[in-house]
Amino acid sequence: MFREMRRFKQQLERVECEEILIHEPRGVLSMIGEGGYPYGIPLDHWYSDGRLYFHCAKEGHKLDAIKNCDKVSYCVYDNGYRKEGEWALNIKSVVVFGRIHIVEDETKKKDICTNLCRKFTDDEEYLQKELENAFSRVCCLELIPEHITGKLVNES
Repeated sequence: MFREMRRFKQQLERVECEEILIHEPRGVLSMIGEGGYPYGIPLDHWYSDGRLYFHCAKEGHKLDAIKNCDKVSYCVYDNGYRKEGEWALNIKSVVVFGRIHIVEDETKKKDICTNLCRKFTDDEEYLQKELENAFSRVCCLELIPEHITGKLVNES
């Protein structure tokens, strides 16, 4: 169902892909939008137990697209590095293909929001304030991967 990577020598091992998903803070979620047009939107994510989690508003283009088709892809890439004496950047990227759905369980939603916030700050006062003021207005999404692939690309 999913294509083999054409440039297989650049392919990352699954553990490397998961490290990128764990440590990088954001990526681009792509779905089929209105009129069949691709729709990609940058999002923060939290990766746990082999799944990706996001938060968003309770309505909008993204949720409409997901309700019409739950198949999505999510692309994450790192900041890259340069080898000594070289100008070209080496970037590791990961693409996750899978199905996404709205999380209905309130306890799980709170866990998702808490972990997303902690990815950016350890300020517990801020976290509690956000949960108190914004939690009722948030929707959480869970992406269950069907295929994960990653590669190292040299920009030269």
